[in-house]
Amino acid sequence: MKILVTYAFEEEVFPFDIQNAELTFLKTGMGKVLSAFNLTKALCENKYDLVLNVGTAGTLNHNVGDIFVCHRFVDRDMEKIELPKVCHDISFIEKVGVELVDNYENIGVCNTGDSFVTKLGNFTGDVIDMEAFAQAQVCKEMDVNFVSVKYITDIIGQNSGEIWLDKLRDAREALKEFFA
Repeated sequence: MKILVTYAFEEEVFPFDIQNAELTFLKTGMGKVLSAFNLTKALCENKYDLVLNVGTAGTLNHNVGDIFVCHRFVDRDMEKIELPKVCHDISFIEKVGVELVDNYENIGVCNTGDSFVTKLGNFTGDVIDMEAFAQAQVCKEMDVNFVSVKYITDIIGQNSGEIWLDKLRDAREALKEFFA
């Protein structure tokens, strides 16, 4: 199995292996556009069985240190547009067998938008990031399975930006242990 592991920042990545899989790591950059561009370029250059997005996220309803495996993705920017056929919700639940994370209890929804959320609001989902929906959209269009594993670094509305920077090391260590 060939897996492309994507991450937004160098501070989010760590070395790990998955049994019987060939891993390639790709820094996509921050935000939907840059992330989608770099992932599309990589998928045009090579064929992968799975794109595994690994990184950090905020939350409204969970705890710092929780890890969520996300198979459903909501674009909070597009969700506000009430036009027919505007895609704002993508699910890979049926497509991804996820042998990587069998029996994992924190299966969730990732909410993506082009802003770093620091204030409380009405958000769909368990985790809030800036890249996963765009990558899910690219994978859907290119018929590649996609899953995202997110470490919660901050609670939205509680100094999210400052806490996020402080929690990057914790995120790397916890995600490394998660994949061990």
